[in-house]
Amino acid sequence: MDVDLSHHAAVSIRAAQRQEARYFWHNIYHSRAWKQYDAPYSPIEPVSYWSFRFGLFRRFLAGDTAQVICVDNKPVGYVTYYWEDKRTRWLEVGITIFDPACWGKGTGRQALTLWLDQLFARHAVNRIGLTTWSGNIGMMRCARALGMREEGRLRAVRYYQGEYYDSLRYGVLREEWLQSQVPVAQQKTAAQTASLQSAASVAYQPNT
Repeated sequence: MDVDLSHHAAVSIRAAQRQEARYFWHNIYHSRAWKQYDAPYSPIEPVSYWSFRFGLFRRFLAGDTAQVICVDNKPVGYVTYYWEDKRTRWLEVGITIFDPACWGKGTGRQALTLWLDQLFARHAVNRIGLTTWSGNIGMMRCARALGMREEGRLRAVRYYQGEYYDSLRYGVLREEWLQSQVPVAQQKTAAQTASLQSAASVAYQPNT
């Protein structure tokens, strides 16, 4: 799911817009390319459009526990969070990207970076976790690219299409996350400075 950025696509996350309800309903319940990697051992029961529109989609509209992933302002998936145990401040995140054309281009890593930044700012938690399975190589790679550590592996607990897979838990502490983002911020500042210097040198061309 997460290797390299393509054509410098702009990745952003935001609350859903009302006119996007049918897009999400169709992709969640009727377009299953993504489902082969996203817990395929747990089938999704389809619901009617109106049940979705006035049920689950309200989470997307609120933008609190779920937000839309956009690539160049076009929706391609969503990020979520849930409380494993709110009393002990145990928060977990999830991500779904529908279109295979967006896989392997860094979209997931960028979206989750924005989401984790937001969640650490909004919630007094010391750790954010992510759970996947060993059949989803892309998600495992994405978690490691985010700086998450493999904290637990339950071996052979996911049986799917005649094979056993492991369940994996990844996590990152607040301190680790903040430290990992310092080089990113420095790179952005350096790039912006270089761009301004380049623009200035073009604008200033003394007569010879």
